[in-house]
Amino acid sequence: MRDCLNHRAGFDRVLMTVAATFLTVSASSALAQDQARSSAAELAIEAAIPRPEPANVPPPTASDIKLDTTATVQDSAKEPAQAPVKADIAPAPNKVETKPSDIATTPAAEAPKGETANTEPAKTEPVKTEPAKADTAMPAAPAAPATAAAPTVEPVKAASNVPAADQPVAEKLKDIIGAKTSRHFDRKNERAAIEKFYGARDFAPVWTQGGSLTTAAKGVIARLKDAASDGLNPADYPVPDFASATTPDALADAELKLTASMFDYARQAQSGRMHWSQVSGDILYPEHPVDPNEVLAKVTTATDASAALDSYNPPHKLYKELKAKLAELRGQGSGPVIEIADGPALKYTPASKKQAEVVVEDARVPQLRAKLGLAENAGDTRYDAAVADAVRKFQSGAEMKATGILDDKTVKALNTPKRDKQIDVVLVNMERWRWLPRDLGAPALGDAYVILNIPDYTLKVMQRGQQVWTTRVVTGKPGTHATPLLTETMKYITVNPTWNVPPSIVYNEYLPALQQDPTVLQRMGLKLEQNRDGSVHISQPPGEANALGRIRFNFPNKFLVYQHDTPDKNLFAREDRAFSHGCMRVQNPDQYASVLLNITMPNEKYTPERVRSMYGKSEIDLKFPTPVPVNITYQTAFVDDAGKLQFRKDVYGRDATMINILKNNRGKDLEAVVAHSQPSYSRPATTLPSGVAVANNGGGFGSSGPNFFERLFGGGAPTPPPAPVGRRSQQQRVFTR
Repeated sequence: MRDCLNHRAGFDRVLMTVAATFLTVSASSALAQDQARSSAAELAIEAAIPRPEPANVPPPTASDIKLDTTATVQDSAKEPAQAPVKADIAPAPNKVETKPSDIATTPAAEAPKGETANTEPAKTEPVKTEPAKADTAMPAAPAAPATAAAPTVEPVKAASNVPAADQPVAEKLKDIIGAKTSRHFDRKNERAAIEKFYGARDFAPVWTQGGSLTTAAKGVIARLKDAASDGLNPADYPVPDFASATTPDALADAELKLTASMFDYARQAQSGRMHWSQVSGDILYPEHPVDPNEVLAKVTTATDASAALDSYNPPHKLYKELKAKLAELRGQGSGPVIEIADGPALKYTPASKKQAEVVVEDARVPQLRAKLGLAENAGDTRYDAAVADAVRKFQSGAEMKATGILDDKTVKALNTPKRDKQIDVVLVNMERWRWLPRDLGAPALGDAYVILNIPDYTLKVMQRGQQVWTTRVVTGKPGTHATPLLTETMKYITVNPTWNVPPSIVYNEYLPALQQDPTVLQRMGLKLEQNRDGSVHISQPPGEANALGRIRFNFPNKFLVYQHDTPDKNLFAREDRAFSHGCMRVQNPDQYASVLLNITMPNEKYTPERVRSMYGKSEIDLKFPTPVPVNITYQTAFVDDAGKLQFRKDVYGRDATMINILKNNRGKDLEAVVAHSQPSYSRPATTLPSGVAVANNGGGFGSSGPNFFERLFGGGAPTPPPAPVGRRSQQQRVFTR
């Protein structure tokens, strides 16, 4: 038995020696060939030496090839069959696995796939093999850094969904957006939108594909270049030169520049080039800023990107009519540009007691008729009364002496198509339309609303896009009593109102008058109350002689203005009607009330007669179930119902201020909000002269009592108007009425 064991041990030693010699001499031959092992010695060697399991690595699939973009992917795709053939090679090549550089040659792939992509298939073996011996575990250590390096390669992997032609641009966009976005986008919300939008698309460019402009880019560029048609300045929205952008850096820079210009256009088309607080402290409209995320999504996915970007301009009918007239003034209308030739002065002389009518003829008159919009007798060459009257109106609108004579100066003014006075006026009126809410009316009331135009001294009630009713109004005097521009909601009307005299009138007019005549308030029918803190309140009880007349229309606002009746009707006959302290006097208040009540409560069947039947000595509040929006505007240029462009006097100087800002403040951020002082409803203590009748004789409120806003509209002090979603409320300086 011992002999057998000795022979067996000796045989084992022989086998081990033979195996070592065989591996040393023929390793390279064994690696290159897969020969059949049929001899007993070879079978014994195989049985005696531990072998690793074959690597179970599947061939690359189509998705593997799509995800990779480097040249090594193409090489690995050519050799999918070699890996399984050589997977059962002896573990000696483990020493080669310690090269980290071999693993890093496929940055776009995961670590296991990168190893199979190498041309030496033996390098994949340690990854798939469970190390059975200590000498195989040591070489596996370098594989850990290769696996740990995978996260640094991940961003490239994320961009792998980008077409190969656009990937260099995508990589540059990623770098710029990650580190230099502020160079293109100054606003925080726009920077955030850019990061989100481009990150979601693996930083692929949206305006170019393979270096060529996309359809969306062409639409955006066309809209930006046509910005002048909407009263904007194309220079404010520069279009990058994509034709000269031939490198990934240049294309990425042009991509972001076009996006920035698109943001600027959408923002200013919707809200204006200047914030209304830049113009005056007595303007308060609800904000309606654009959402950069919505702009990107809307424009880049639209069938017509130009139309999508154009939709940020005001949708109002009056705005679109001004846009058409702007094109005509610039000589860009649908018809040919009309030029009036130079020639002798043309004058019409009407008939008088001493001489007959003098009508001259001239070949230029038909062109003059067309230029002035005189459709009747279009081919008539006579310079008659109708033509002379049209020339006179043109001269008046152009701030020339209105003579009705066609002289050289008038011809020159008629032929000036660029940047003339009328164009400037139309431009600033279009700008003011951007401040107004997109929806002027209340949807629950058939889009009903009230719109008052200060320079035209008219008020209109609109419903379902049609004028329901109109009347003349008297507005505030220029200066500190100017009627403010605002949008609010009328919540109720008051029949037989008490006139709570505004603090500005109390302290600036009535108290000084008391120093001269202590009985003046009594003779005017006014009541003075003084509180224990010395403050005073002056009011006028309801009645026929009340300064507010019989009806007050209430839309609570911080400017303390409202619309009302008046006992003084003669001012409505005048052309210029800026006479009030800021409130708006309505010519036919009973009709106005019945129209509003029938819109808000149609089943009640209100008539002017029913409203007048409520006149008396006690206040009656008629509350609207649904408030009616009130929009107070400043339209010095508008298109009338006949389609003619009308101009009105710049009574408050708003046009002049805005034109000056637009022309002389280039480079400044006109969209910034200018802070103005806030209203004060306090009433300082006052020492009254002797002989003044005090209604409560100091026995009234322990403090100053209710402030003026509370007396006027009820409730607490005014709060910012509730802004629709996406708008931020602003409060600016006010003038107390």
